[in-house]
Amino acid sequence: MHYPHRISKRKRVRKLGFRARMRTAKGRKIINAKRRAGRQAQIV
Repeated sequence: MHYPHRISKRKRVRKLGFRARMRTAKGRKIINAKRRAGRQAQIV
């Protein structure tokens, strides 16, 4: 089966990865918010 809008792994990492987030002030804010939420937030 072909999935629509299949973004390459490299592009995804460059746009949404940890290092991409750390580059900008807002990205760092996102990471800190996720750290404060902790791992429990992921289990629904």
